[in-house]
This record gives sequence, C-alpha cells and structure tokens, in this order.
Amino acid sequence: MLVFYKERLAFLAVPKTGTTAYQSALRTRADMVIANPPELKHAPVYRYNRFFRPMFDRVCGVEMETMAVIRHPLSWLGSWYRYRRRPGMEGHQNSTHDVSFDAFVDAYLRGDRPSYANVGSQLKFLETRPNGTGITHLFKYENQPALNEFLEKRLDIELKLSRENASPEMKLSLSSNTKDKLERKLADEFELHAAAQ
Repeated sequence: MLVFYKERLAFLAVPKTGTTAYQSALRTRADMVIANPPELKHAPVYRYNRFFRPMFDRVCGVEMETMAVIRHPLSWLGSWYRYRRRPGMEGHQNSTHDVSFDAFVDAYLRGDRPSYANVGSQLKFLETRPNGTGITHLFKYENQPALNEFLEKRLDIELKLSRENASPEMKLSLSSNTKDKLERKLADEFELHAAAQ
C-alpha cells in the first residue's frame, strides 16, 4: 500500500496486479510505504477500513480517496498459476508444478480449495464496506495508460516503471467447460472488471 497524504490518496495493492512495480517507482514520492508484512502491504478494503481509515479520520481529520487495480479474472488466475509454478516451488504445498491450468482453475472454483488454488478473490479484496468505504478509483490492469495518466496528474510526476515480481511466461489454456464455469461462478468479478477504467 502507498499513501500520498497531501493528495489524499491511498493506493491499495491487490496481489498479482503489478503493484510492486508501482511501489518501487513511487516509494520516494509516497508519504507511507507499507511493504511488509504481506497482510498489510496487500491490505484489502476491509482491513484499510478497520485500521488505516480511522487513523486518517481521527488523527488527521481527513478522508482519503482510494485507488486499486483489478485484473481480468482469467489473467489474474493465470498469473497466480504461473507464479506458483516458478523454479524452486517444486514439492511445496502451494506449487502448481503437477497441476494443469485447467485443474487449477477448477480447484479455485470449488468451495473447499486445495492450498495451491487458495489465492483469495479480487472481488472480496475490493468489496465496499457497510459504512460506504470502498475504492474511489478502480483501474484495469490491462489499461496501464489510464492508470499511469491518473497517477502522473494526481501526483504531478513523470512515472518510470520497471517490470518486477512478474510470473514466468507460459501459454495457458482452459477447456470450454471450465471457462464456462469460471464465467458463471465469477460473474460479479467479470462485471467489476468491465466497469473499471
């Protein structure tokens, strides 16, 4: 998570959406950089609402806008699958080395996920709280120009990004049955992604 106090902006870091590159590029410009532990670096809206929002509200008397990036659900799952298949993961309970992408997605769509497919949910991460706290600015991972333009204008900077923490490249495919199941079960997530900038 990155906080820009003067600009009243908190950049929440949805896992596997390229936020590590933004953290590296903006760390000297940010007022707060939450890099560790992962539970705070990747604090979802509910955790931001519970711990960070009250701090800004009660101590500073300000309301922050929030921003985040959402990735196309299939691309997001593909990134997790490839990340958990990287060298050195062999034999680990979260490894996808012995699992096809189709089987990984099918396991993700089950109620009781095996550890290798237990990667959370973008929808749950971004879920608006009962008090109205949610994401003010939501950008598609696939639309980097809009995200970069927003940050450059808002922060009055020229953004220079490098590729970081990227999952290994590989071709992935799904059976039509699994793809249909994914689109049906994650319909709300596909809808949220479509509505983002």
